[in-house]
Amino acid sequence: MGINTERDIEANMQIGPTDQGFVRIFIEADGIEIPMDFSPEEAEEIADEIRAAAATAKHVD
Repeated sequence: MGINTERDIEANMQIGPTDQGFVRIFIEADGIEIPMDFSPEEAEEIADEIRAAAATAKHVD
């Protein structure tokens, strides 16, 4: 399975700051909860990667 493999799984995602100064991405799907905490600097790097991927995806036919 890779980035281009489609799956029929429904998931919920929440993103927000924690009271410990981290940024949490929280994913819940099929009864599984995955909390991922990142430093603010790591979160900014992830945001940059998402923006770059979105810009590239705009040009896919």
